[in-house]
Amino acid sequence: MPTFSAQDGTKLAYHVFGNGAPLVCLPGGPMQASVYLGDLGGLSAHRQLITLDLRGTGQSAIPKSAASYRCDQLVDDVDALREHLGLERMDLLAHSAGANLAALYVGRHPEHVSKLALITPSTRAVGIAITGDVRRETAQLRQDEPWFATAFAALEAIVAGKATDDRWQAVAPFFHGRWDEVSQAHQAAEDGQKNKEAATALGAEGAFDPDATRAALARFGPPVLPLAGEVDLQAPPRTMAEFTELFPNARLVIQSGAGHFPWLDDPDRFVATTAAFLSGVQGSW
Repeated sequence: MPTFSAQDGTKLAYHVFGNGAPLVCLPGGPMQASVYLGDLGGLSAHRQLITLDLRGTGQSAIPKSAASYRCDQLVDDVDALREHLGLERMDLLAHSAGANLAALYVGRHPEHVSKLALITPSTRAVGIAITGDVRRETAQLRQDEPWFATAFAALEAIVAGKATDDRWQAVAPFFHGRWDEVSQAHQAAEDGQKNKEAATALGAEGAFDPDATRAALARFGPPVLPLAGEVDLQAPPRTMAEFTELFPNARLVIQSGAGHFPWLDDPDRFVATTAAFLSGVQGSW
């Protein structure tokens, strides 16, 4: 397992899948070990995936200061990885909460990013909120599923500010395009992969400056792929359309039938879309 040192001396780990041009991948969670990304449904057949374990997660060391978990502080870790890999410019992929880190990285180091793929991204860093109405509307697309009634009742309670651990477990099927054995195993492994202290510190006061980040993204010229899942409550297509407009050179792709983990729901379609974007094939993504 390869490692490198962050600027503060924390030992950070990353994982390598496949061959070809490197693609640096940032996990979500927030602050979840990158193991859940796997090889992104087979994307490693097209690119060499470099999946980073953020500090305090996976095989990376716990830092001396919990304050260093703050999202704007993690930007230095990403840049240290880029330097360690010897890349002047890199293609960058981020999933879910990892997109907040990617947005801050682009804001600080736009010259080091050649292409940006944002998979079912969080919009916290740019200050776009997802309303309860949008989540309900998206959830209604699943009303024919056998688990819908229980999950929707839990969603209503969460939206009303009455979240509990049991209710979060009940809405888990909404995060996946298919609530099958693969998705259930993926979901069950999630808690053991997260650093909850780090997740809390990630968004501490001062971590985000939405106005500044929006301004930086408006100046970012390289190609951007925001990829949304059609039935994803965490990154609903309507919200993703608003997010896409922040970039001057972005085109939103909505993967039919997909939830928050589109490489699990339809690996072939996810890989075809993402690989085509990364290869620069016009009109194919």
